[in-house]
Amino acid sequence: MQTLSPKNVPMENKALMSEEYVVKAMPPILGTFDMTATYLMIIFFITNATVAASGGAAAFTYLLLGGITFFIPSVIATAQLATIFPYEGSLYNWTHRVLGGYWSFFSAFCAWFPGILVMISAGDVIVSFLQGLNSHWLTDPRQQGIVIIVVILFSGVISTQRFRTVQNIINAVIVLTLLAVSLIGLAGVAWLLQGHPSATNFTHLPDWSINWQPATSNISLFGLITLAYLGVEGPLNMAGEIKEHKAIKKHLIWGTILVFIGYFVATFSLLVVEGAANASATPFSLVATVDTTLGKVAGTITAICLMSFFVLTTAVYSYTYARLPLVAALDQRLPVLLGKLNKHRVPSNTIWIQTIFASVITCFVFFIFPLFSTFGTPVNLTTEVYNVMLASSTLVWAFSTLFLFVNITLFYFRDRNTFNKYRIFPLPLLFVTMPLGAISCILAIIDTLFYSWIGTLIDNTHWLIAIGGLTFICIVIAAIGSMFASSAATWESMAG
Repeated sequence: MQTLSPKNVPMENKALMSEEYVVKAMPPILGTFDMTATYLMIIFFITNATVAASGGAAAFTYLLLGGITFFIPSVIATAQLATIFPYEGSLYNWTHRVLGGYWSFFSAFCAWFPGILVMISAGDVIVSFLQGLNSHWLTDPRQQGIVIIVVILFSGVISTQRFRTVQNIINAVIVLTLLAVSLIGLAGVAWLLQGHPSATNFTHLPDWSINWQPATSNISLFGLITLAYLGVEGPLNMAGEIKEHKAIKKHLIWGTILVFIGYFVATFSLLVVEGAANASATPFSLVATVDTTLGKVAGTITAICLMSFFVLTTAVYSYTYARLPLVAALDQRLPVLLGKLNKHRVPSNTIWIQTIFASVITCFVFFIFPLFSTFGTPVNLTTEVYNVMLASSTLVWAFSTLFLFVNITLFYFRDRNTFNKYRIFPLPLLFVTMPLGAISCILAIIDTLFYSWIGTLIDNTHWLIAIGGLTFICIVIAAIGSMFASSAATWESMAG
């Protein structure tokens, strides 16, 4: 892979220890297809289509708006930064190069912590699918928690195995996922060809518009859909393990195209067959769409394909985001234990610590909180706590994404000669997309803060208090943690 030598490093910071160690200790096995598969596993949560479908025809407006104003700028910033700094740790490394050690750890924490919550979220989707198969299954929150913990533990086992074998499994699962998307898309087309009317009226143009009216507002969709595009830089946490430099740009191009197609196809079929109300009721509506049109066999195949995705995406998040503590440990900002590799040359210690952490959080959400039944039914309380935690972590993740646009902007103004030497996009495009991406990210954060995801359970005022409070606490923890990140490693160094 083409890299910058220390003499050509544009910032005052020279090579980090993690940059040199990873390429020597961890085999470069990732090609374009591998990276594209990982990209889809991180970003393409097809269940986001059920959320988008709740807005009716306006779902396409918001999918396109969020894609143009946030997703594409994020891809451009990621491709440019990764071309200049093709090192393990992505955002951590890029921020270190531009803003220094404190902010690199801060941004990395803000990107890492939500990954743990997304692992739990993926397990919860499995619960929803199982409930869709049989409504009498997993009615108790504790049963749901057990299933999620089993999924998380399974992901830990998978993630610590030989990486090439694991990546082959992920690649196969993505093929199954694309098969599921194809069946969902075919279901929508077949429904219309069979002479059924569309469950959504696409000819009423006002239904496509952004609605600000308090009673019928759909503006909350902007935050929900825009933040569904988070995680563009995630696969590049493993940039030091890529075997060919061209895979950086190629996986971003192909992955972005497939994400757009997948979201639009799934949303279209949901709206055509199920309609806005039924489509957004549960993630299992994706399977119900195929069941209704193509029959139970096709529906069962779709369910198996999608469940395989959400079981394995926990593993992808586990080993991909484990690279952030890994590089921080290698650079003596975290205890050296987190930088240890197992016999398969993967950071198993970090992966298992993440696995235990995610399992503990699951226990609190699905075992402890439901005991406080005085605050509502156990099921509702679990839903409320889960959504509040997930929304808060999503906002922290969005906050870290802002560093993409900050890094590339500051880098340009600090060292234009070097920047232009490695620039892969026209400057006018960068001048437009960087502020556009930053502004849309901020607006999505504000939108999510002020509009409840579960309005029937938590009103906007209490949602703002809960989400704002937890997000603030997470950011404070990241800020304080960044100040003391190297203390344990420094003590170990002194003791040694």
